[in-house]
Amino acid sequence: MLPGMAAKPRVAIVGAGNWGTALARALRRAGIQIEAVVAHSGAGLKKARRLAKQVGARGVVDLSEVRAELIWLCVPDAAIEQAAHSLAAEVEWKGRVALHSSGALTSDVLGVLRRRGASVASVHPMMTFVKGSRLSDARPALAGVPFAVEGDPAAVRAARRVIRDVGGHAYAILKKDKAAYHAWGTFASPLFTALLATTEQVAMLAGVNRKEAKRRMIPILQQTLANYAALGAAGGFSGPIVRGDVDTVKEHLRALRGKRAAREVYSALARGALQYLPARNKKLLKQLLDCQPD
Repeated sequence: MLPGMAAKPRVAIVGAGNWGTALARALRRAGIQIEAVVAHSGAGLKKARRLAKQVGARGVVDLSEVRAELIWLCVPDAAIEQAAHSLAAEVEWKGRVALHSSGALTSDVLGVLRRRGASVASVHPMMTFVKGSRLSDARPALAGVPFAVEGDPAAVRAARRVIRDVGGHAYAILKKDKAAYHAWGTFASPLFTALLATTEQVAMLAGVNRKEAKRRMIPILQQTLANYAALGAAGGFSGPIVRGDVDTVKEHLRALRGKRAAREVYSALARGALQYLPARNKKLLKQLLDCQPD
């Protein structure tokens, strides 16, 4: 951390969306003082003030009266650079740490703050944060969550300390690897959710509505994740492809002709299985997948 910075620096959070809210709550649980939640727009300011009240902070429209040593930008990727430029002239940045939490962008997007004396870093949690649910499972804590960190040494040190305080695990990532890293995370959650939505469509072909499909799928999904956690992808792989059951796969493709998008997803995942997982009759299965009619 920067010389003279407290072990638990005061924090100002810019943005009160899903991630900013989760972060603020985790920081408060860890005993880290949140001085302010910052937002500029009318709707955003209302959310910021509501969050600030929940975590014992102030909801403000700028940083001019904020003394926090660490400023954490929790705004969408497309808004980070603009937010940094907007904030650049509001406070003295020398001696402060500025962080953002984009999985795809590097710390260089905060270059304007670096040039004004701040130490900057990107700090991305490999976790999903959604709105609209009161279920505790949909509002994850940060304990056990891995964070990919890169940036200036002082900012990285400060970020690692905060991550440790909230129970997370920090590891270094190279700037050149961030796009692939973010694609990995997109496969792990958003595209996995897209797969589940596609799966519901296939259930409808079998005469099962979405609500009932979700209820019936939960046990097999939970067991699949448990198998993956315990045995890895190869050990947890089951079904007709690992058995090399060409006729069953052919019947699946026939049944999916009425759902073209679902059939394309099935074929893409089946090709991935043939590439990365154990399977019998790989040649015949590949030929079947490659010879599908439109």
